Amino acid sequence: MTSRMFSLSVSMLALAAPAFAEEVNVYSLRQPDLIQPLMDAFTAETGITVNVAHIEKGMVERLQSEGDRSPADVILTVDISKLAQVVDAGVTQPVESEVLAANIPAEFRDPGNQWFGITARARIVYASKERVKDGEVTTYEDLADPKWKGRICTRPGTHDYNLGLTAAMILHDGYDATKAWAEGLKANLAKKPQGGDRDQVKSIWTGECDISLGNTYYMGAMLKDPEQKEWAESVRIIYPTFKEGGTHLNVSGMAMTKSAPNKDAALKLMEFLSSDEAQAIYAEANNEFPVKPGVKQSDLVASWGTFTPDSINLMDVAKERPAALKLMEEVNFDG
Repeated sequence: MTSRMFSLSVSMLALAAPAFAEEVNVYSLRQPDLIQPLMDAFTAETGITVNVAHIEKGMVERLQSEGDRSPADVILTVDISKLAQVVDAGVTQPVESEVLAANIPAEFRDPGNQWFGITARARIVYASKERVKDGEVTTYEDLADPKWKGRICTRPGTHDYNLGLTAAMILHDGYDATKAWAEGLKANLAKKPQGGDRDQVKSIWTGECDISLGNTYYMGAMLKDPEQKEWAESVRIIYPTFKEGGTHLNVSGMAMTKSAPNKDAALKLMEFLSSDEAQAIYAEANNEFPVKPGVKQSDLVASWGTFTPDSINLMDVAKERPAALKLMEEVNFDG
């Protein structure tokens, strides 16, 4: 074969072979419909295809089982304890990025750059507009006051959201005082802890209880649901604080997997999720608080009022989770 024929053959092969489009694979604990607007915006901006697998349970175990063969590039999850869990399991890698460091404040990212917060949510009190006066609840510690006997609803105390709050209280008030608080809170329950945060608001609407613990974004979700809108309109949001602190926050976050077969595309996605555009989309779609300073809250979230976030480091909260679980089990909170 002449050199000219060889060159022609190579050229024809190059034309015949399709170009491999970039892609990034995401394992997500969040419902697909909540994050799809973000993925669509990222693809529109970069041309990179995003493949999302919704992993409801066992994400860490799946990543450990897959090992270096895992197709996952990025993990999206909720709650600081789950972010700490993936790091402790050794299935993530540190990400050095000037963009992420500039966009995400230190309190919302891992000191070792293993995970980065995307949005924040507050653990608040939903209160009956009819039966709870302004100023009756100001601190989380108030919930143990006997005046609330038979008037409080909550999801199980061993759920991650309540364990995060309990862990933060241990850091503020100490183990013994928090245990006494949990016992007082249990004594004030109108019924056995069960269901989710929206179920508690329904119980307020039906008159079973007057106040409940919940995450802020559920208000937005209920207002969008024709059946639940009436529940939401029967309550108002109160931002309690710890006696010596602020309002408890938790995060949704992201991490790059240790295997990450599409590392460059994964970094682009993570940096995009920290951008003004993505933060605004996420905050609007999920009724959560952007973590990037300067990004406007949605009008609905802003209408719920302002608060002072607690200053305790979220990684310290994650470290106290085992103690919080032990405490809840000792008082048989869900029994």
